[in-house]
Amino acid sequence: MQVSNLLSGKRGIIFGALDSNSIAWKVAEKCHEQGAKFTLTNAPVALRMGAINQLAEQCGSTVIPADATNMTDLDNLLQKSQEILGGKLDFILHSIGMSLNVRKNKPYTDLDYDYFQKTLDISGLSFHRVLQSAYKSEVMNKNGSILALSYIAAQKVFPFYNDMADAKALLESIARSFGYHFGKRDGVRVNTVSQSPTRTTAGSGVKGFDTLYDYANIISPLGNATAESCADFCVVMFSDLSRMITMQNIYHDGGYSSTGVSVELIDIMNK
Repeated sequence: MQVSNLLSGKRGIIFGALDSNSIAWKVAEKCHEQGAKFTLTNAPVALRMGAINQLAEQCGSTVIPADATNMTDLDNLLQKSQEILGGKLDFILHSIGMSLNVRKNKPYTDLDYDYFQKTLDISGLSFHRVLQSAYKSEVMNKNGSILALSYIAAQKVFPFYNDMADAKALLESIARSFGYHFGKRDGVRVNTVSQSPTRTTAGSGVKGFDTLYDYANIISPLGNATAESCADFCVVMFSDLSRMITMQNIYHDGGYSSTGVSVELIDIMNK
C-alpha cells in the first residue's frame, strides 16, 4: 500500500547525510517524498568529503554546516533552520557517529583515551547537545519527534565495534532521560532506532563488517533491514502515527535482536 503526504506541512533538520549510501540521505529522500521541508547539516569536514549539495538540490533544502559538539554551531543551526523553513520544527534526525580508535585500529583493550572521549562526544554526547539546544530554545512544535540511530552493540558484545558500543549505550540512555523532560513539557517524543548492519560508508569501515552483515542476515527471519526500509520507518516515527511512542529503543533489524539461532546457521555449522 502506497501512503503519501505523511509529513505534509512538517519541518525538520536531518543530521549526517554524507553520500547516497548514508541512512540519513535515504531519510531525507523519503521525508521529501512525504511532503516535509527540512534543512540538512553535517560537520564542515564531512561536507567537504560528501555530496550533500546534490541531495539539497534534489530535496529543495538548504545545507547549514554545524559541528554537533559545538553549542554555538547548534544554536545557530536551530535559529537559521526556523528562519529558512518558516517556523518551529516537527522532527530532527541525529545520524552521527565516529571513532578514531576504530579508524586507527586501536583494540578495545588498548584504547587511546583522548580518542575515546572524542568518540563519546561525537557519537553520544552530541545527541544531548542537540536535545538541550532544542529544549532551551523551544524550537520544537508540540508533539514533535526526535530520533537518533543506534545499534545493538549497545546491549550485546560485538568485539570489533569497539568504543562505539559504549557511545551507542550512552546515546540510548540520553534518549530515555531527555525524552522524559521533553515529553512532560512539550509532548515531544525522543527515541532511538537500532538498525541492522547496513552497507553505509561508515558501517563498512568497521573491521569484519562483511562477515557480520552476512551473519545477521542469516539469523534474521526477515533478513537485514535496508537503509531504505529504515528511512521508511523514520518517516513513520516522524509522523503523527507514532504520537504515543517515546523513550524507546526500537529494533529495526528483521528480528535479529530476538533470534538466538536460525536453522540456516545450524545447517552452515553442520557442514
